[in-house]
Amino acid sequence: MTRSDEAEWWFNAVYEAVQEVPYGQVTSYGHIARLLGKRNHIAKVGHYNVSRTWVHETDGDDRGPGGASRQAAALRLEGVTVTMGDLGELMVDLGTFGWFPHSLPSEAAEISGFEDQEET
Repeated sequence: MTRSDEAEWWFNAVYEAVQEVPYGQVTSYGHIARLLGKRNHIAKVGHYNVSRTWVHETDGDDRGPGGASRQAAALRLEGVTVTMGDLGELMVDLGTFGWFPHSLPSEAAEISGFEDQEET
């Protein structure tokens, strides 16, 4: 099945955005969607399951059997503290480990580079 141009753009945009999440930090599907200007596309971010441990669903429901425990193990290797709640849910303190910038670092670099070119 061939992807539409829009679906291809979305997949690439999500993948590239997720690559910018710093080592040892986490963010949410919702924040990636917001950074890409598509607040209503939270489920579509999760749909692509872009294979980075740094992105998680805010309700802790990760895809596949053992998905949450695999993700927790990978995060712990990065120094992220993962705790267990009263109901057995795995949690990360987003106040300590969360990554929620107003824009993607690559966008800030592009804007800075553009401004530098204008000054010369």
